[in-house]
Amino acid sequence: MTSPWLGEFLGTLILILLGDGVVAAVLLKKSKAEGSGWIAITTGWAFAVMCGAFTAIACGSSDAHLNPAVTLGFAVRAGAYEKFLPYLSAQLLGAVLGAVLVWLQYLPHWKETPDTGTKLGVFCTGPAIRNTITNLASEVIATFVLVFVAGAIFSKAVAGAGIASGLGPYLVGSLVWGIGLSLGGSTGYAINPARDFGPRLAHAILPIAGKGGSDWSYAPIPIVGPLAGGALAGLLLKVLAIQ
Repeated sequence: MTSPWLGEFLGTLILILLGDGVVAAVLLKKSKAEGSGWIAITTGWAFAVMCGAFTAIACGSSDAHLNPAVTLGFAVRAGAYEKFLPYLSAQLLGAVLGAVLVWLQYLPHWKETPDTGTKLGVFCTGPAIRNTITNLASEVIATFVLVFVAGAIFSKAVAGAGIASGLGPYLVGSLVWGIGLSLGGSTGYAINPARDFGPRLAHAILPIAGKGGSDWSYAPIPIVGPLAGGALAGLLLKVLAIQ
């Protein structure tokens, strides 16, 4: 019953449920975690990545990418692209449904939260200072770090014959935690096109109480930036022969 597609779908669903879930907990009015701050958000996202990866592996995806930028980066390194479109479909669908579950989990809180930007921020990213060039660069740099360091973690030089069973998701979760703490303040570190586009689409179609627009004018940046950053990291991994 398990399969790589199912693993990427369910893993991404868990990623978004827990990741957008911690943002909802911190931002929405009358949540018990309201006002917990950036440390809570970055920590929650790190655990979300870890849990999503464990879910993906258990359900059939040994890759546990959960992210089209990661899939693209490793496809560039290997020169093999056959996984990209199937994984992309699974990741996008999982992201949409994960966001729907966040909406349901916090259903009474949307009405209690008057600010439309806060509600949108639960679902998708936005820049601290809006500037197309610098926002795009931030996403390229952060995603480059994600893919390149992940490649290093699982490389033969670091892992030898392989990462100890069950350890990989903890290491990648720690990597995402570090990215969020160090590089996330500028754009909210989407570093994942599915993570941003899927929930943004859910925000657009769900009957969220008092919602505003979905800021589609910004939406290309957390798609193009991560894909470019992932591809560049994959290219460097290939040039340096890091396997």
